[in-house]
Amino acid sequence: QVQLVESGGNLVQAGGSLRLDCIASGSIFTIRTMGWYRQAPGKQRELVATITWDRDGSTNYVDSVKGRFTISRDTAKNGVYLQMNSLKPEDTAVYYCNVRNIIGRNFWGQGTQVSVSS
Repeated sequence: QVQLVESGGNLVQAGGSLRLDCIASGSIFTIRTMGWYRQAPGKQRELVATITWDRDGSTNYVDSVKGRFTISRDTAKNGVYLQMNSLKPEDTAVYYCNVRNIIGRNFWGQGTQVSVSS
């Protein structure tokens, strides 16, 4: 089992910035990737960004956030972070931290609300 605690969601004006933090605990030795997903009202949950937990730390982003969002990690703190710049109203959603372990099982945080006003 992996437990995830998120923080950092808030209300911000368009063009502003936020940083989301997620700290993992539990069976952290089984982590393969950590990342962020989001779900807007009436829409399906979508991948925002992921980062591998190996030495490479390879990243992956949905096209709509490339160049604006940056995912990073701190393996010593079991943390993953999402720096979000140039926020747009369409970024408004509940953001969920995700861990996928080495056997493909997903773990989710409780979600944190990001609201961007125009």
